[in-house]
Amino acid sequence: MNVNAPVGVFDSGVGGLTVAREIMRQAPEESLVYFGDTARVPYGSKSRDTILRYVRQIVRFLETKEVKAIVIACNTASAYTLETIEKEVDVPVIGVIKPGAKTAAESTVNGRIGVIATEATISSGLYPEFIRSLNPKLKVFSKACPLFCPLVEEGLTHDFVTEEIARRYLADLQQKDIDTLILGCTHYPLIRSTIREVMGEKVRLVNPAYETALELKNLLQKTNMLSTGQQEEEFPYRFYVSDLADEFKEFANSILPYDVEMTKKIDIEKY
Repeated sequence: MNVNAPVGVFDSGVGGLTVAREIMRQAPEESLVYFGDTARVPYGSKSRDTILRYVRQIVRFLETKEVKAIVIACNTASAYTLETIEKEVDVPVIGVIKPGAKTAAESTVNGRIGVIATEATISSGLYPEFIRSLNPKLKVFSKACPLFCPLVEEGLTHDFVTEEIARRYLADLQQKDIDTLILGCTHYPLIRSTIREVMGEKVRLVNPAYETALELKNLLQKTNMLSTGQQEEEFPYRFYVSDLADEFKEFANSILPYDVEMTKKIDIEKY
């Protein structure tokens, strides 16, 4: 395996860019191939079988780019497909659930943790299950926030509508005396300021994107797969989508520390 091969990152849409952004910061020598499934977003309301079919197509596409590792930068896809995909591919696969859950379990003081995510991620029960496997005494309170993802995809990250919906969704968790809140969807860090305003300064917000980037870097170090940074590629960061390439590129440029020059639409159903 070529150590200078790219890392594959994918999500249902733009949310996984929060993970790509952290990888760029934590491991700037690595090149990335990102796929956003913008034609089929959101995943959170779809069945496990449908999501698994989508993910297998995306993984086959990433394999054509000869990636050395794959990051499932989507909580729903991590919850439903990580264990299956790990067995089906020859490269390491990382999800976003365990890194964030581990950080929350280690950082809570009063032992009361909140999780906000899509319907599918909440239904999977993976966050409470993994947190309790680390510490059975911890209490986990989950809340599905299905409208957050479409609001972010529509670019309404700083809008009164998003703030009003956040107040409604988070009202239950405000009553639970939590001191830690996991942003259990990679879209949610993009409305972090709104969530912070509603929950207040005393609640620590855990962004699994940051922890996932660290886990990727540690994995590449352990397996001697860190890039030497000597790629001769014109585009070290390449972006592919299943629809709306121009809109995706505009959004990516608004949040990434790097100017996105190449965004290409592909027919993911061919894979």
